[in-house]
Amino acid sequence: MGISPAKETHDPRPTGKLYAAKWKHEHLRMVIISAILLFAVTVMFSSLLEDAYAKSVTVVDGEKTAIYKTRSNSVSDFLEEQGITIGPHDEISVPLTEPLGKSERIVIERAKPVIIQADGTEQVKYTAKATVGEALAALNIPLGAEDRIFPPADTPLSDNLRIKITRVRTELIETQEPIAFKVVEKKDGGLETGKKKVLSAGKEGLLVKKLERVYEDGVLVREEVKEEIVARPAVQQVVAVGTKKPSTLAASAEAIPGGVLKLNGKEITVRKTLKNVTLTAYSAGPESTGKKPGDKGYGITRSGTKVQEGRTIAVDPKVIPLGWWVYIEGIGLRRAEDTGSAVKGNKIDIYYDSEKTAEKFGTKKGFTVYVIGPVKPTFD
Repeated sequence: MGISPAKETHDPRPTGKLYAAKWKHEHLRMVIISAILLFAVTVMFSSLLEDAYAKSVTVVDGEKTAIYKTRSNSVSDFLEEQGITIGPHDEISVPLTEPLGKSERIVIERAKPVIIQADGTEQVKYTAKATVGEALAALNIPLGAEDRIFPPADTPLSDNLRIKITRVRTELIETQEPIAFKVVEKKDGGLETGKKKVLSAGKEGLLVKKLERVYEDGVLVREEVKEEIVARPAVQQVVAVGTKKPSTLAASAEAIPGGVLKLNGKEITVRKTLKNVTLTAYSAGPESTGKKPGDKGYGITRSGTKVQEGRTIAVDPKVIPLGWWVYIEGIGLRRAEDTGSAVKGNKIDIYYDSEKTAEKFGTKKGFTVYVIGPVKPTFD
């Protein structure tokens, strides 16, 4: 009979390698999990540590707002780090050299170009202000109390906004104006009709006006009278107006050959006869003589007599001697008593009391004048 091998009654004991392999197998998962947990803890701790030392910066740039984390120490370093540029006219709420706080807020106002029209010039300026009024103040553009700006000061700024400044100036001045005197006429039976005589000279008055003048950009745009004061009232002039019928003396004249003039039927010897004489007229007033009533020499002739309508004429003494009588064809007897700078040669200036009459007389040519002499002819 064969012999059967004996069977083992239990498992063989594990060796040291088997124990190690078994331990490694059982604990490998735990090691991996532990490593992952350790890395996560390290990262979280580092993050917490970084957050503990990082600064939070809120930047408001125009209409944009952003929050940044940074370890920069100054505002300028932070802006450089983030690539944020500040223009030469932009405004920033925190100085660039200021250290960053733990929690900082920086506001950046971007400058806009605006066009300023003032004082005859137009300039482009840059400002970060919000309104027209704030911009003008920031740009140091002076405004007078009466100056006008358009658009209004509270208008929000926009790019290339045109701002017009109108310079307004108001001044008060005082002016003086003459007040013309009135002429009052009184009938006088002692004077011939058509003749006038000043009884009392008129005097101009004086009116003082206070004016308000408004200038815009140096141009007068409005003038208003604020007050009128009569500083000196005018004095009326009284003039006598003749009503007496004129004499018919020397109404007719006839030249007789041989230097004789037949005047109203009486023959008068004539020294010489002037042909083609030009006649003009003048008065004693300022229009003819430059003198006013009351002035020295007013109404006094070159020969010293007082002017008289119907008698006085101005002549060239080289042609007609002063003091001599003449007969002017169509005018009558007149006496050479005065001279004038414009009276030269065959020219005679006839005196009238009224300047209007003298002006109306005008210039007449082609007259014949008979020079009689120093003695006035009589018709007795």
